[in-house]
Amino acid sequence: MVAAILLVLAAVAVWAALRPGSYGSSRAGCITVTIPGSTGGQLIHQCGAQARASCRHAYASTSKIALLTRPQCRLAGITPALATSGSGS
Repeated sequence: MVAAILLVLAAVAVWAALRPGSYGSSRAGCITVTIPGSTGGQLIHQCGAQARASCRHAYASTSKIALLTRPQCRLAGITPALATSGSGS
């Protein structure tokens, strides 16, 4: 019985490590940013025009949230020029 429980826990751990979810990482025009909130971390996930608008704000600002967002914009392929032009996927 204990071996079966350990096997299930190991399987869940492997699954969680290999499939973090649809909001796993920033890529292909979508950003995922974890920002501090009053009750812990807050997950922001945006794609397309919303992501470009957030990146445009992040590149123009020096706030803590902007500094957390910029690397995610780069991972998503949203450069300062792309964020400003408003074009892209």
